[in-house]
Amino acid sequence: VVDNTQKIANMVDDGIHPVLDRLYPPHMKGADDEIRNSTMDKAHELYGDDLPDFLQARLDRELDSIIGNGYAVIYLIAKRLVDKSNKDGYLVGSRGSVGSSLVATMSGITEVNPLPPHYRCPNCKYSHFFMKGEYGSGYDLPHKECPECGTLMIGDGHNIPFETFLGFSGNKVPDIDLNFSGDYQPIAHNYLKVLFGENNVYRAGTIGTVADKTAYGYVKAYERDTQQTIRSAEIDRLAQGDTGVKRTTGQHPAGIIIVPDDMDIFDFTPIQYPADDQTSAWETTHFDFHSIHDNILKMDVLGHDDPTMIRMLQDLSGIDPQSIPMDDPGVMGLFSGTETIGVTEEQIQSKTGTLGVPEFGTKFVRGMLEQTKPQNYSQLLQISGLSHGTDVWLGNADELIKEGKATIANVIGCRDNIMTDLINWGLDSETSFQIMEFVRKGKGIKDEWQEKMHEVNIPQWYIDSCLKIKYMFPRAHAAAYVLMALRVAYFKVYFPLVYYCAYFSVRADDFDLVSMCRGKDAVKTRMKEINDLGNDASAKDKNLLTVLELANEMLERGFDFEMVDLNKSDAEQWLIEDNKLIAPFNAIPGLGLNVAKQIVAARADKEFISKEDLAKRGKVSKKLIEFMTENHV
Repeated sequence: VVDNTQKIANMVDDGIHPVLDRLYPPHMKGADDEIRNSTMDKAHELYGDDLPDFLQARLDRELDSIIGNGYAVIYLIAKRLVDKSNKDGYLVGSRGSVGSSLVATMSGITEVNPLPPHYRCPNCKYSHFFMKGEYGSGYDLPHKECPECGTLMIGDGHNIPFETFLGFSGNKVPDIDLNFSGDYQPIAHNYLKVLFGENNVYRAGTIGTVADKTAYGYVKAYERDTQQTIRSAEIDRLAQGDTGVKRTTGQHPAGIIIVPDDMDIFDFTPIQYPADDQTSAWETTHFDFHSIHDNILKMDVLGHDDPTMIRMLQDLSGIDPQSIPMDDPGVMGLFSGTETIGVTEEQIQSKTGTLGVPEFGTKFVRGMLEQTKPQNYSQLLQISGLSHGTDVWLGNADELIKEGKATIANVIGCRDNIMTDLINWGLDSETSFQIMEFVRKGKGIKDEWQEKMHEVNIPQWYIDSCLKIKYMFPRAHAAAYVLMALRVAYFKVYFPLVYYCAYFSVRADDFDLVSMCRGKDAVKTRMKEINDLGNDASAKDKNLLTVLELANEMLERGFDFEMVDLNKSDAEQWLIEDNKLIAPFNAIPGLGLNVAKQIVAARADKEFISKEDLAKRGKVSKKLIEFMTENHV
């Protein structure tokens, strides 16, 4: 072997592969038929028995790609997971480009409809499509009655090409990422065990490596232990040698590996417990998933706060979140001012009312809103894309808007805009797709493509903008995020106490309970203290500032906080009583969730009769008892 390397290599059969050389998806009987039938049934239910020609052609093209490449089973797994979560009362948000697929929409995997903006009648199935970019989103269409039967029509569609998801040839492996409620995620994970069997599902393993600073610490410890004085250049060299070495193993927070029933996990990878913890409920792949992602299917079943918050808002208000309109004037007003929540900019120290609205609450995005003052869904979709891209807003779109060369409606916000814009300008679809793929990855535009763009009179500012971009967000992802954001914003405007209750229960971890209960002056003083720290503020301080901004807004809107009540408070949920919120036990500084649950469990057994009783049965420390005494809990 040592002396005759090439001779022996030439003796080996070319058909032998040390690792598997293609994707082996799991099998589900009837997957092809089920996806085709559920897709077509829904399409006919929404658009009538005689589908428009272009719609039928798109469905045929997508189904042929999906079924022809063996991907129907991936769609069916996602469909089953979403159906189960919806049935159990938790909405599912989609991530990434899955909303680019009309089959995914029609089979119920995503709420994002990728068709061109259009009207459809829920009664007689009449439809009218806007094919030339007249509207950015179907949610922006003016309310209109059906010309056939007089029923108020539904506006839908976000104009997203299928190619974004499966490539121009339709042969890219579909990556369907789904956001489940964090509360529901373990149930969704275990449902995959029900679908495929305990021995066919595993968590995707991860490998934790030694970081730069840790490696430096190892070398300094070695220097100390061996009583040496090592030159700084040698310390750097030794640290570089340690950096990247395997330190521990772990598990992907959401990735579930699914093994076909006619194969074995060991055909792909050894398995182990994460960090050798043999009490873990899941075994993981020994190989890091990136090493085997071309061979075996991984489903990303993620946990997210938005679906959890939506469920809590629904439970507290009785409002079905799917019935919330996407063009409510009061809700839209939040993104350009504060009037719709009845406060001034000075009162809440923000020029928009979007504090605490997912995707639109950070200082950076609020600055974008102040500059652009978006008026409708498609403009919010642009903001979402611009805020997630690299070199898309700063030094690019913001300058074009300031200079008057473009507006928020026609700057490049998401990667898909490039393909649809270029097609609308008259460029052929294949070149348009190639340019989109190059630009979104920061690779620029080839000279011959630029010549073609000039031939169809594409503005120079548009080409220059493309050349600056390093990364772009998918339009389908932005559409799904804005959908969730507007639902949350609706409750903020019309059910304020319900909204604040859900926000503090689900999204907030750090509280200054004493300041919050003392009122808005105390909260503003605490906010100023953190702001005065500037760059010296810790991550915990910054998280607390976000919570205090919402607390201040709630107080300015005429509601109050009440200190923890020993007889009423929940372990972790804030409670609504009259015009105030009662704090939960875990809002007390230093009181963890386990102790909070212990207190509630002990209280259910019988009321506490003394501090000693609380300390004994509630497992509450002396320091926490002192806090409760000082604050009259």
